Amino acid sequence: MSEMFEHAKNANGFIAALDQSGGSTPKALLQYGVDEGQYSNEEEMFDRIHEMRTRIITSPSFNGDRVMGAILFENTMDRQIEGVGSSEFLWKQKGVVPFLKVDKGLADEQQGAQVMKPIPGLDDLLERAVQAGVFGTKMRSFIARADADGIEAVVAQQFEIGRQIVAHGLVPIIEPEVDIHSDTKGEAEQLLRDSIARHLDELGSDENVMLKLSIPSIDDFYRPLIEHANVVRVVALSGGYSRDEADARLARNHGMIASFSRALTEGLSAQMSDDEFDKTLDETIGEIYAASIT
Repeated sequence: MSEMFEHAKNANGFIAALDQSGGSTPKALLQYGVDEGQYSNEEEMFDRIHEMRTRIITSPSFNGDRVMGAILFENTMDRQIEGVGSSEFLWKQKGVVPFLKVDKGLADEQQGAQVMKPIPGLDDLLERAVQAGVFGTKMRSFIARADADGIEAVVAQQFEIGRQIVAHGLVPIIEPEVDIHSDTKGEAEQLLRDSIARHLDELGSDENVMLKLSIPSIDDFYRPLIEHANVVRVVALSGGYSRDEADARLARNHGMIASFSRALTEGLSAQMSDDEFDKTLDETIGEIYAASIT
């Protein structure tokens, strides 16, 4: 774990978000060129998405030199890649730090924000993650507009569950996404930064977290959070920006690295030959890596 911590904190590179869950999997597969007619039930759907993820992870271009970490869906953690558990394969074969998505989706919007739904059986899931060799977790909330009470509810819940995760020896990625299309994005980011800073100051010296945030409207706006003693890393979500725009915005935010999902798989297709696939993925990884180390 100490070696993974050092890599997560200091290695150049970015985090590949390969954690599409049940609700987002059909869209991810469609983008990849696999429509709903190519699977007939949920199990077959997850077989197809695991094939896509396996193809990405086993590509020669996907390794710890440029990809610092990868976020997995629970279904992926429970599966194997080339006969080895997915998390173990990532770290031991690729030098990529494994993370696990643990949230169960979003509750209905209240006060301009969506907290997470309850996460039943979280302690059991965290223990399974530890046994599987996972380093950390990820959980997402959503902020649609600048409402101080709504944003505080999101951050308070994230940190409460985050401490539960830390107690299992894992490092949580706290993800309060701000809608990039919000008319009050800048104001929401100010409220969010202030709230996160307050909660960070309440952590014990041995309670470490990571933050996954929308790319801010003001460059380097999250610098104070990046420099906080309890923050291992601050990563950026693409949030609906195209890869080119996300890369350009990210490059102007020093100390933030990418954690892209759709922007990572953009341009990849199940119909590609292995050479075409690896070449496209290599170029994509190169672009996202460059934006992450600028």
